[in-house]
Amino acid sequence: MRIAVDAHGSDNAPLPEIEGAVKAIHENLCELVYLVGQEEVIRKELGKFFYNEKRIIIVDARQIIRMDDAAALSVKAKPDSSLVKTIELHKKGEADAVVSAGNTGAVMAASLFLLGRIKNVHRPAIALNLPTQLNQEIILDVGANVDCEPEHLVHFALLGSLYAKHMLGVDNPRVSLLNIGEEDIKGSRLIKTTYSLLMQEKGLNFIGNIEGKDLLKGITDVVVCDGFVGNIILKTIEGAIISIFDIMKEQFKQDWIAKIGAVLSYPVYSYLKKKLDHTEYGGALLVGLNGLPIVCHGRSNGKAIMNAIKFASKISQSGFVHNVQQHFKEV
Repeated sequence: MRIAVDAHGSDNAPLPEIEGAVKAIHENLCELVYLVGQEEVIRKELGKFFYNEKRIIIVDARQIIRMDDAAALSVKAKPDSSLVKTIELHKKGEADAVVSAGNTGAVMAASLFLLGRIKNVHRPAIALNLPTQLNQEIILDVGANVDCEPEHLVHFALLGSLYAKHMLGVDNPRVSLLNIGEEDIKGSRLIKTTYSLLMQEKGLNFIGNIEGKDLLKGITDVVVCDGFVGNIILKTIEGAIISIFDIMKEQFKQDWIAKIGAVLSYPVYSYLKKKLDHTEYGGALLVGLNGLPIVCHGRSNGKAIMNAIKFASKISQSGFVHNVQQHFKEV
């Protein structure tokens, strides 16, 4: 698999992107990595690493889309940006997937403009693999669409179900609708209407509403919500995890009894930290497009980029896009 990486996406670019690309090649996670960005900057940093020069190719791009740039406007105003040229490689078929830790709105806009929506899909969505007590579950949308109609959420459910089949290996994925209660009479007009539509959707294993308190229990495979709610949930979970570990560290420093407890509980602490670490999962896929753009966290390090490349290679080989295209021909 050939993966194109936006080398100027992350907060600390281009070092995490370069380090991630080198690690991916060392681990044989893909055949080839394109590092797209300002050639002289990338080459200088890349020179600090030992790597197979035939398997990492630099593609020069002079412009950079910043985190505070207006998404759609920046894509049009900066056609020679690292992000746009990365996605162009994918569009031309020279890369099998795209990885970017840059401006999420710009990734969305550029992907939509260059790759296009799959026919009959109303809107693409960001699908995130969320670790739970029992298994991974997919939650979508987590930020691509702030305002949604019921039909959009139904399509998110279909996309999420197909994604769970391909990436999680679940034969008949359980699909849930995020709501303030489990009862079908609760929720906003959007949620109530969506609930009715999902109940009527043939071929979808819709098991009803799910509350926020149950998200991490692993009782479902796909959670559907609009991008506004999904993004708040994602950032709340991230913040809660960071706060919990910070509190634990402070408590471990209190006295010698706490320190002994810290030593004894280290295996559990280490397991939890790894299970909940976003760098272990790399990035989230923009589903519903004629391509595979992977969106990473802005603070991604080399490990996160490496795992995003690994994920991109895996989803490229799965035939996911083709299967979605075939499914929505019949919708």
